[in-house]
Amino acid sequence: MRLFANRIPLVRTAMLSAFLVVSVALSSCFDVPYTDAPELSVEVDDWRDEVIYQIVTDRFENGNPNLDYRVDTTSLTAWHGGDWQGIIDRLDYLEELGVTALWISPPFQVVEEDAGIAGYHGYWPQNFVRANPHFGDLPTLRRLVDEAHDRDMKILLDVIVNHIGQLFYYDINLNGQPDEHVEGSGMVYDEEFGGMQSEVLRTTEWDPDYDPRGIQSRTSLGESGPAPIIWTDMPELNRVPPKPEVFQNPEWYHRRGRVVTPWGWDFRDMVETGDFPGGLKAIDTTLPEVRDEMVDIWAWWIEETNADGFRIDTVKHVEKDFWAEFAPRIRERLAEQGKENFMMFGEIFDGGDDVIGRYTAPGKLDSAFYFSHKFQVFDDVFGRGEATSNIETLFEQRPDNYGTTPQPGGITDSDGNGIAPVDALVNFIDNHDVARFLFDFDDVDALRASLFYLLTMDGIPCIYYGTEQDFDGGNDPANRENMWLADGFDTESETFQHTRRLIELRKQLAPLRRGDFQIRWASERTGDEQDAGIIAFERTYDGETVLVVVNANAEHSSETSATSLGGGAMPVSFSADTELVDIFADDGTSFSVDGSGEVTIDVPPQSGRILVEQ
Repeated sequence: MRLFANRIPLVRTAMLSAFLVVSVALSSCFDVPYTDAPELSVEVDDWRDEVIYQIVTDRFENGNPNLDYRVDTTSLTAWHGGDWQGIIDRLDYLEELGVTALWISPPFQVVEEDAGIAGYHGYWPQNFVRANPHFGDLPTLRRLVDEAHDRDMKILLDVIVNHIGQLFYYDINLNGQPDEHVEGSGMVYDEEFGGMQSEVLRTTEWDPDYDPRGIQSRTSLGESGPAPIIWTDMPELNRVPPKPEVFQNPEWYHRRGRVVTPWGWDFRDMVETGDFPGGLKAIDTTLPEVRDEMVDIWAWWIEETNADGFRIDTVKHVEKDFWAEFAPRIRERLAEQGKENFMMFGEIFDGGDDVIGRYTAPGKLDSAFYFSHKFQVFDDVFGRGEATSNIETLFEQRPDNYGTTPQPGGITDSDGNGIAPVDALVNFIDNHDVARFLFDFDDVDALRASLFYLLTMDGIPCIYYGTEQDFDGGNDPANRENMWLADGFDTESETFQHTRRLIELRKQLAPLRRGDFQIRWASERTGDEQDAGIIAFERTYDGETVLVVVNANAEHSSETSATSLGGGAMPVSFSADTELVDIFADDGTSFSVDGSGEVTIDVPPQSGRILVEQ
């Protein structure tokens, strides 16, 4: 999640909606169980077989107009009306595309609106154990899971443990109301000005800057100790104290203010204990009672729905030790009820490969969203035309940065053997927190080449909704387009058919899902050289090998050879004189392995070949 918004004090409106009054009144206490909970079941053979499709629920399809409240489809920061019934209604479309796992928005009730921006995305928790009334009720979510399972699709829930929505403010000046004030804090020397200047301090009590001591109360006369927090009471916006009620304990929060550029203290400590920018108050997950509650809450969502896994938000903003307790306890509790092979992958929004990988250490998460790969490969290589040797360099770093042993009780293959995180990274081209690929690069051929690589490389591919329809929105909120209003369900569009074909071949060829990954050719050249833009790799599983060759170069055909540079052709594991046929082209195109075990494969610009033994 990445949500940054300027916060100003909110003025209460006199409007009281019956919709929200009823929602607040019916908010369940966590100790009141729902009825008719499903029996838990294992729906996954091997998570590497899956193709994840990320859905921003509010923006996908409006299946139940009766839930429309505060809807304004003319504004990208407002609720649009998408819901769980809408996803159910579009399962035929998703099945035709071929995706097999749906990652949906957080399921719980959120703050309706903050500073003129709606909580449509689901990342502003207010009630952790009540279904978001914009999306539907718990029975509808269960029906979505059931109907997905009937089509051999899985459901991944988006999880938040790091924060609640902006539900309290720090009463810094002790006047009992949220203020934004400007103070002079003395004179400082300004090098640019060349003299003394008054230093001005701007403070908003909704979202003050980080203080490692905790936010302090103060006036012009000085400090007065820790600032008390005051809960909001705005039922018309569902900005009321959080549920379950245990979250109304001030001691459950770090109360240090928002993450800012570090000045003289440990930055990692600030990232893990500071409020998420935008006033999202950081929960103190070091407390045993908080950890117990988070395990109960998120296990409960699976027990009530039979969903199949978690995508976990803002992982690096939570104390690292938390994951070594949360993940094993979730696995153990669900396994006791028959829910094994449960997937947990984390969002570590960071370009550092080592930073991402530390959360896949033994005992922690099964996988991670592979941001470093997104930045260094999809953006740099396929978008900007940098060398494909970048792919090889990043691949070689993986064993040093990611967990190389399976998590105890974690994800397994169809024979029950554990799968290490390093072999199950979640790969993606773009998502809801970054601009669409086509916004950054405006090159649909580059997008299709990226999809070719995404759906043939090792790991688990994740497609952001609308990518198959050439969506090209910029940064948040422009990258959260409305699917149904954009006529986004065209099954004849070229990128849809391109994606569908690749997924189909992935399903047909086990090595493209489960096979090892051996790079056969990568190039440092990016110009008009013979092999510029080529990345080639073999994937082998259960005695079957597939050779994939992709050309990321936008200007010319390239090939797996460097004879013009004094080198040779590409060595492969296939026997001499083997004929390799391109099954993606499906036109009989083939290439022969020569007597020395080498082969030259030519590939048109920004396209690829999938080759098997004829």
